[in-house]
Amino acid sequence: MGLFDFFSKSKKENLDKGLEKTKESMFSKLSRMVVGKSKVDDDFLDELEEVLLTSDVGVDTTLKIIQRIEKRVAKDKYVGADELSEMLREEIVDLLTENNSVDEDDFSVPADKHPYVIMVVGVNGVGKTTTIGKLANQFKKAGKSVYLGAADTFRAAAVEQLTIWGERVGVPVVKQKMGADPASVAFDTISSAKANDADVVIIDTAGRLHNKVGLMNELTKIKNVMSKIVPDSPHEVLLVLDGSTGQNAFEQAKQFTAATDVSALAITKLDGTAKGGVVIGISDQFKIPVRYIGLGEGIDDLQVFRRKEFVDSLFGK
Repeated sequence: MGLFDFFSKSKKENLDKGLEKTKESMFSKLSRMVVGKSKVDDDFLDELEEVLLTSDVGVDTTLKIIQRIEKRVAKDKYVGADELSEMLREEIVDLLTENNSVDEDDFSVPADKHPYVIMVVGVNGVGKTTTIGKLANQFKKAGKSVYLGAADTFRAAAVEQLTIWGERVGVPVVKQKMGADPASVAFDTISSAKANDADVVIIDTAGRLHNKVGLMNELTKIKNVMSKIVPDSPHEVLLVLDGSTGQNAFEQAKQFTAATDVSALAITKLDGTAKGGVVIGISDQFKIPVRYIGLGEGIDDLQVFRRKEFVDSLFGK
């Protein structure tokens, strides 16, 4: 086994382990449903709807999947159990593909964006700062120099946590005093990163669910300051969602996509929940690519989201 194969196998094992609870809850039920089935009838579709809904796939996405299954079996309702299972797997992969869930090869950044600026948004408690630390670690392992900006200046704990992550990963953290202007922190961070020829800048922002207008104004101000130093930045607005909250994650996505131009998603804490179906539903409903998934508390437990591997793992393939 070559080195590349070893790492690929390791990532697959981590993915399987991280999605174990969802697999047991959701797709084990689906597997049991198709055993002995030779046709797709109303009873089967009712059971399928119940399993998808209880796994937080969401009503609209569940109905869409069922409609796709109905369309595929419209001509011939008699199919084998293996065919049914494969049909479900293919339709979910296709759904993710259509909804802009792009497959990333690794933690790479565009060569023409230097430094590559990521603004991270999300409510408190979803694992936002932890995700930033893990993301910085992955970029550094990929040979990139990284700067972190502690622009969540309303919580001392947020600045302290990001500082700890910076020390752990070995990357500089730019910060100011408690209550400082977040845009000022973003300005200092990008200025320092640019002066030191850094590859990646990751800016943490306040995780308060204050009113939409206030949130929009604050994030817009930060973005305007960024673009003055690095044109077209931020290049990515990454929304971090806690997968274990199920339908609450949908509501958070609605709030933040209304307040700013979210361009990518990171869905965390999938290892501690049976609600991994939320990844499918959120991708479908918001048409925003899922970029990363969090599968544990370890520093390396943040993976690039690969739709086919994700669905294969859920189906036990």
